[in-house]
Amino acid sequence: MTLLPDLLDRLAAGDDPPADRSVIVLPAPSGARAVVVGGSAWHVVAADVDPSWVAGQVAPDPLALPLGARFLAALADRIGVEPGVVDAVLVAPPAAGPGLDLVPAELDHPRVARALLHRTDVRIWTTPDGCGLLTLGRGVAGRWEVSVEVDAAARGRGLGTALVAAARWLVPGGAPLWAQVAPANTASLRAFLAAGYRPVGAESLFGA
Repeated sequence: MTLLPDLLDRLAAGDDPPADRSVIVLPAPSGARAVVVGGSAWHVVAADVDPSWVAGQVAPDPLALPLGARFLAALADRIGVEPGVVDAVLVAPPAAGPGLDLVPAELDHPRVARALLHRTDVRIWTTPDGCGLLTLGRGVAGRWEVSVEVDAAARGRGLGTALVAAARWLVPGGAPLWAQVAPANTASLRAFLAAGYRPVGAESLFGA
């Protein structure tokens, strides 16, 4: 494993790194100044920093420190970019069919603005009634990432699950589809899990 895309390919294929308490340093990926990714007793710090500096920072507790506030703040000081929140990371293979009517759209919406800020090749769909919004785009390391929004009046009816399930069919070339979900957003987590997405770890992104 020499680059972050190699790790992502492994995770998408269900090939998790060994649970050996390792903290591997890789070059910063496309789409971010840095990203810290962790799973079951392994971490990867993808940033243009000295591996010996990372080793010294995490040595007291390599199981907890890489995604802890102290290390993320130290890395932010080192590269001059603030970290994002620590998100759960999920991935899903492509699906056979959409299962939901969607309409290509161009919208001025906060969810779209965020997608355009953090991703390239952004594509937007809505449900015909406008209650559901779905964006796809290429994020960190070129992976396809999804985000969705459901109007408050339409929540609690399974629309979020239907949207993220339909997104699996929309990914070009049958590539894996990735999602980053704040752990506190339990409704979103339930929707992705119900739609067949698999949790593979956690990550914190440092802006492009």
